[in-house]
Amino acid sequence: MDGDAMEIDGLRGVKRKAGEDVVPDAASRRIKALDPDVVNKIAAGEIIVAPVHALKELIENAVDAGSTSLEVLVKDGGLKLLQITDNGHGIEKDDLAILCERFTTSKLKKFEDLNNIATYGFRGEALASISHIAHLTVTTKTKASNCAWRAHYDGGKLSPPKPGQTSDPKPTAGRNGTQITVEDLFYNVPTRRRAFRSASDEYNKIIDMVGRYAIHCQGVAFSCKKHGDAGTSIAVQGATSTVDRIRQIHGVGVANELIDFSASDERWGFKAEGLATNANYHIKKTTLLLFINHRAVESSNIKKAVEQTYSTFLPKNGHPFVYLSLEIDPQRVDVNVHPTKREVNFLNEDEIIQDICENIRDKLAAVDTSRTFMTQTLLPGTIVPTGSPKPDADVPPSKKLAAKGKSTVRPYENNLVRTDASLRKITSMFQPANRDNLEALAQEGDVEPEYEITDREPVACRLTSVRELRGAVRDDMHHTLTEVFAGHTFVGIVDERRRLAAMQGGVKLYLVDYGRACFEYFYQVGLTDFGNFGVIRFQPALDLREVLSIAAEREKATAAEGELADDDDFDVVEVVETVAAQLIERREMLLEYFSLEVSPAGELLSIPLLVKGYTPSMAKLPQFLLRLGPHVDWTEEQACFDSFLRELASFYVPEQLPSLPGNAEQLEAEDAPDEVKARRAHVRRAVEHVFFPAFKSRLVATKSLMNGGVLELADLKGLYRVFERC
Repeated sequence: MDGDAMEIDGLRGVKRKAGEDVVPDAASRRIKALDPDVVNKIAAGEIIVAPVHALKELIENAVDAGSTSLEVLVKDGGLKLLQITDNGHGIEKDDLAILCERFTTSKLKKFEDLNNIATYGFRGEALASISHIAHLTVTTKTKASNCAWRAHYDGGKLSPPKPGQTSDPKPTAGRNGTQITVEDLFYNVPTRRRAFRSASDEYNKIIDMVGRYAIHCQGVAFSCKKHGDAGTSIAVQGATSTVDRIRQIHGVGVANELIDFSASDERWGFKAEGLATNANYHIKKTTLLLFINHRAVESSNIKKAVEQTYSTFLPKNGHPFVYLSLEIDPQRVDVNVHPTKREVNFLNEDEIIQDICENIRDKLAAVDTSRTFMTQTLLPGTIVPTGSPKPDADVPPSKKLAAKGKSTVRPYENNLVRTDASLRKITSMFQPANRDNLEALAQEGDVEPEYEITDREPVACRLTSVRELRGAVRDDMHHTLTEVFAGHTFVGIVDERRRLAAMQGGVKLYLVDYGRACFEYFYQVGLTDFGNFGVIRFQPALDLREVLSIAAEREKATAAEGELADDDDFDVVEVVETVAAQLIERREMLLEYFSLEVSPAGELLSIPLLVKGYTPSMAKLPQFLLRLGPHVDWTEEQACFDSFLRELASFYVPEQLPSLPGNAEQLEAEDAPDEVKARRAHVRRAVEHVFFPAFKSRLVATKSLMNGGVLELADLKGLYRVFERC
């Protein structure tokens, strides 16, 4: 075929406009470097999205400059004029030439300095970005300077204030500090400017941002007003306390219901403190003022956790006001992940959030137990219902004082909620002889084993597989059941053979399979404390193969009793050697991640400790070790961690115990082994004093636990309706 017949009409992949027959020149599609002006405008659009973002950068620069007073002036929502005046240390005249060039800063010299950054701004992009999309004027004076200097900027460079004039900074009258004036924001980006429909909406965002920093920055005075208005929208004095700042900005209703909280943990390298509203106050939308290392940021994870904490205390659709200042070791924080520094990443996020929410929950519960109410006596001439005693009628003055403040209205019993787990339990309804024996058993189990505290530093888990497993648990959370567990009151153990216990949530009584609940709890503990487990040491060490042989022979005997086929039979020695070889080969990984230590010679030195105050049954140890061979997926990382932690959780789940006989003589038979009595007491004590308190603070109830793991037995209001019909 002739080569001319194979000629292609045009280039593939070229999109043509309608009616266009001309193919673009190939040379025009070559890769080229963008014009610097285009690059700067793109960068500016990422950092300065709205006037409030420009203001945030200017406020942070002013606070970094040691200012004790900030004045903000706004016109047309900041699009026409945005001016901030501070009394900081000012800018040297010689530095004004490069002030608005990109990546010019006095706070960062090398990349490693990001690990210890403790200031608001550090990249030197804020003023540069503003100068590319607005007319920027800087007036500044240092303490050592005889006069102030004023400079105008355009596109990151000094520019003349009027055509034909020099661009050099000019001397002018002024006070110590810096005044930055931003005019005609987005004047050269018309598409962005047209996107702002309402100046009042932008001004409200500015007021919110100024209010956040006014609450957080102690010792700094703030004021903000519209251009042309005589009064100010925000006016906070420097000596005002945090509570009074909240009162001025968010109102008296919020300030009167605040409680303070704090949390810290050297393991995770954080310290948190703040103020939050109690159960008497709620609004339609959560207000969270979050500062991480003194920088205003947002965090959906912290917000969701706080809302879940308050859901137990507030009515439906009620939300709190929370101010939280979180200080984290700078080496654990990456502040350079978002162009506007609105979001930050930090290590051990789940653990830190959990500690903070637990402290808030404890504070809310403490306030709730001591809540007081204002009462009013009957006014003269009030009609008292028939049959009711007249107020103060024939009552001595001493009796009046004693009765003052006490309510005479009897609460409806169908609304009563158990608040003290020690009031009455199911075991108190047993026969007297049985109850005495149970109390004796409980006293025997009160002795805890001795614990040692090591100097080992906690290990930060950075494995994606573990984070994904944690995320899967959160995605599977049943919110209602989690709230029930978080606010429950333990009632008692119902059946030890079937591992059933009763708890009260609100006015409802639930039957809980504490075996399944313990499995979920220990699996989640394994994910949370991954790589940081405690250790149960064996002294002397156990022979791994002997322990595996016990389980393998038991499996073989069980198979023989079940008359299984010959194909299901196995060689005990071969199985033991196979599993032992697998564990010895992976001993370094088992020790590092799970604190399960196996020597090269096949000695079992330690197993992981998941919870203090409870020791798993050592009778389950052989079966646990044997199942690590065939039931753990050793070929893939995430599947390996998931299957191993599930086997570990099964090992830690309390074993099924025989039911208690009704006869007291049978309960304490002479031939009953002492270790059986001690184990029963240990499990009973752990269920009430270890597991259910842990469920209250740490358990994320999953949807699978809801299906068959928890059963609603009774609703107090429903029972009263039944009794009323009888």
